[in-house]
Amino acid sequence: MRLVRYLQHWLGGAGPRLHVADCVPDTHPIRPWADTCPWAALVAAVEHRFAQRFPKRAPRGRAPLPFRVLVALELRKHALGASDEDICHRLRTDFAVMYACGLQASQAPRSHVPFVLPETLSALRSRIDEALMDTLLAIQAAAALAAGLVSPAHLVVDPFPWAQGSQRVTDATTL
Repeated sequence: MRLVRYLQHWLGGAGPRLHVADCVPDTHPIRPWADTCPWAALVAAVEHRFAQRFPKRAPRGRAPLPFRVLVALELRKHALGASDEDICHRLRTDFAVMYACGLQASQAPRSHVPFVLPETLSALRSRIDEALMDTLLAIQAAAALAAGLVSPAHLVVDPFPWAQGSQRVTDATTL
């Protein structure tokens, strides 16, 4: 956090742009995730589905947020177990989250800064239907198989786990 305070003149001033990728080390766990995720296919699927279900009405108002930012925030939120408020705050303060969202430079004109409110993420979640979720999962699974990150073998789940010991609750265990 002290680094951000030290570099504030780059973040909001007229100084040279600070590249987000330079601030996220190669060993950071978010870097391989952000580099191997099929962003183009995910964003195209979301844009296509939203264009079908929610046609644009008028070109008035604020410019829309890029779908890449919204999808990356939603995926990171679930991976970190964070709330909407926490992940929106991290977008403004954490270079790794900026990198995952595809933001190249941290200094931008104030009218184009991707300021995301928690209500925006909630509205995005409410618009994701079952068909879109199935499409997004299929895209991620195909990309993971192509990259060799998962095995195509079927996963076998035992519905009756008994090796962990007795699951019986007695009076002695509840006291």
